[in-house]
Amino acid sequence: MNTITLPDELALNSILSIEVYDYESTQEISKQQILLNKNTFSFLQEGTKEVFFDNSSYAINNSQFLLMKSGNCLMTEKLSNVEEYYRSVLLFFSNEDVLKFIRKFELNAPDSKNYYSTYSFNYDVFIKRFVESLLDISKLSKKIQSRILETKFEEIMLYLVEFKGVEFLYSLISNSSNEHQKFIKTIESNQLNKLTIKELSFISNMSVSTFKREFEKHFRSTPSKWFQEKRLEHAAFLLKNNSKRPSDIFEEIGYETLSNFTQAFKLKFGLTPKQYQSN
Repeated sequence: MNTITLPDELALNSILSIEVYDYESTQEISKQQILLNKNTFSFLQEGTKEVFFDNSSYAINNSQFLLMKSGNCLMTEKLSNVEEYYRSVLLFFSNEDVLKFIRKFELNAPDSKNYYSTYSFNYDVFIKRFVESLLDISKLSKKIQSRILETKFEEIMLYLVEFKGVEFLYSLISNSSNEHQKFIKTIESNQLNKLTIKELSFISNMSVSTFKREFEKHFRSTPSKWFQEKRLEHAAFLLKNNSKRPSDIFEEIGYETLSNFTQAFKLKFGLTPKQYQSN
């Protein structure tokens, strides 16, 4: 699968630091490899969206919107059942824009250092009006857009800081110096997501061969064996704590058939899923 680079491939033909784009599509995509060259708000309007980053993942509908850090991610877009199309208003901005904003309003770093590559927020009346104003601005000349969008960027950031704090801001500009720790966090954050080795390699910004080599160095196991162990352990948790039937969970944890799941589960725990649940 080819990698799509954004916003470069949207043909904005703009040298603006902050850019807005009204994206519409009638084609669904599934786990498309995306390279974000800028940080991005995705104000979802129609359809559903799912993203996988190195340390976080979200699935949203059009009652929510995303803030995504620049970098590698996987993205799924599905059409609205009603309108049969997908629409998202995108607002792109650079790390320099974030730093300028932090300095201008003298925002200190939070005590917490739990930084993530993507955040999900719910719409409210203010945000809906804000998105409508972006669409109006997108129709103006580039010269006028450049002047207004800087103010609009400050508007949305100040509003989110008021209610969410500044952690998300510092997440955008954080750059982990410990690559080993970052790699481990990427794996642990995605251990229950049904991603292929190629997909995990992409969001880790590695070749497949480098990914496998790093994985075995850190986890003392092959990726396939390690992920199978973690998913079977999660299955055991679901069987005991959620009272779910084996037939309810085998697909959720990555098995194509119930019989394959039962066989793997018994090999690990010495009991079939039903026996484990009633034991």
